[in-house]
Amino acid sequence: MTTAPVATAKKIAGGSFLIEERSVHEVFFPEDFTEEHKQIAQTAAEFATQEVMPAADEIEAKNFNVLRKLLHKAGELGLMGVDVPEEYGGLGMDKVTSAIIADHIATCASYSVAFSAHVGIGTLPLVWYGTTEQKTKYLPKLASGEWVGAYALSEASSGSDAMNIRTRAVLSPDGKHYVLNGEKMWITNGGIADLYTVFAKVDGEKFSAFLMERNAPGLTVGKEEHKLGIRGSSTCPLILNDCRVPVENLLGEIGKGHHIAFNILNIGRFKLGAACVGGARTSLANGIQYAKERKAFGKSISEFGLIQEKIADSAVGIFAGEALAYRTVGMIDAALGDVDKTSPEASREIQKRIEEYAVECSILKVWGSEMLDMVVDHVVQIYAGYGYVEDYPAERAYRDSRINRIFEGTNEINRMIITGWLMKRAMAGQLPLMPAIQKLMDEVMAGPTVQEEREGPLASAYAALSHAKKLALFAAGAATQKYMARLADEQEVMAALADMIIEVYAMESCILRARKIEDRQGTAAAEQATAMAQIYAEKAMETIELAARRVIAAVAEGDMLRTQLAILRRLAKRDPADTIALRRKVARHVIAAGKYVL
Repeated sequence: MTTAPVATAKKIAGGSFLIEERSVHEVFFPEDFTEEHKQIAQTAAEFATQEVMPAADEIEAKNFNVLRKLLHKAGELGLMGVDVPEEYGGLGMDKVTSAIIADHIATCASYSVAFSAHVGIGTLPLVWYGTTEQKTKYLPKLASGEWVGAYALSEASSGSDAMNIRTRAVLSPDGKHYVLNGEKMWITNGGIADLYTVFAKVDGEKFSAFLMERNAPGLTVGKEEHKLGIRGSSTCPLILNDCRVPVENLLGEIGKGHHIAFNILNIGRFKLGAACVGGARTSLANGIQYAKERKAFGKSISEFGLIQEKIADSAVGIFAGEALAYRTVGMIDAALGDVDKTSPEASREIQKRIEEYAVECSILKVWGSEMLDMVVDHVVQIYAGYGYVEDYPAERAYRDSRINRIFEGTNEINRMIITGWLMKRAMAGQLPLMPAIQKLMDEVMAGPTVQEEREGPLASAYAALSHAKKLALFAAGAATQKYMARLADEQEVMAALADMIIEVYAMESCILRARKIEDRQGTAAAEQATAMAQIYAEKAMETIELAARRVIAAVAEGDMLRTQLAILRRLAKRDPADTIALRRKVARHVIAAGKYVL
């Protein structure tokens, strides 16, 4: 079973959003879902609402029997095998479908984490790198939910520096086993998994991966970690003491384990971003329900302007998150559309094409996790004192959200990836970023130019987007001119540039999505989407301007600083939108619906 190709026909270069304009026909959003996509979204949402949520308290109490049963039930529905080829018991669906499931199943964070770890980092290494024998042996069990998968990379001494692991693997004298020694930390699904993908250095040097069954001699699963959030997911250390793994369970090639580790993370990042959108949707619905029921000073608190502001910002965040998530995954599916899946090189080609969008995947991970933090914080504030009490859902969502800025590479690491990857591709001539920066530098030094005026309700947002891209290129050019090859060592500047790049991508995604809705359904039907895009454009420009100011202050001084600040002010000049009125419009709409809705 495979879903139809996504609407994006054109293959788009990763990172090109910063220097190219996109038309609405080139981008994929929820409005482009096929009937099959919609049916799968409904299946996942109904399963999460009707099966998972009634068991949420038992899951939170670490009743792993309940968690295992619900994972198996998801397998029976086909939700666990979305990325597994049909010949191994899966559904072999597109990445949009994979993101849809991650999004709509994310009502209970502990369950969502266990599910996502299994279908993503727990299963995909085997899908991409396994031999036919390995796939035949393990994938049907993983796809059905009979077995649970886990991914064991992190160690206490390595953290984000994954290549610095100390776990060693040595070939036994008879050549039949690898003998592993070391300790893995913070392993999601560690206490319930049947199959682990374990990373070790063969002879202490060659970074490699191994498939390890739970009953492997010498493997001990440590005690459950007691965590701030996602308490119902299993997180344990693994202790490897002369642990014996058959040689046929080497995954991929010796010394090539880093390809497995890092390529899998791109998938994990876009799925995490999608799951954050789903979590925000659930949290906002709880906040709206409480705000409508809670009375103060003789009326519902949902009528108060500052409560409506929080509700509106949360709704805008979800709108933008959907646009970011499905735009990114739509590009990936378009790039994968003509891969010959019967080819022996199919897995390598798939990884290569997904890696093209490493920047967008990192953006989605960073932006989604920080958006969810914003939403759950607003919802706690809406509940006020009750939001701090375990009896109400706001408290758990607030705790659960925090891990997402650490998962799948910390947000700090991902910010370095965003800027560093773009600069690396630019230097290699794979992305014409440097010519675009030079052109912009020449333009701004020549003085003000006449801008092409757009018409319609999104005209001011499009103008802001044009300025945002110029500001990002201008700041990147100033930083590159100052530091050259040393830019990668200036982490604060790299992070500020990443913030600008992130906001450009998010702003453009919001505007294009609103425009697509307007083109298809008319101006009236797009009223809410347009308001959300306008709100987001204003907010993004504030972030971009502040980040640009920070970069320029770090790279220039004296007359040069004053000149560059004058250029910055010119590029950032705009008439502000009435975001108070726009937020009231958005808030009233979603409050009336009782949930996020367009």
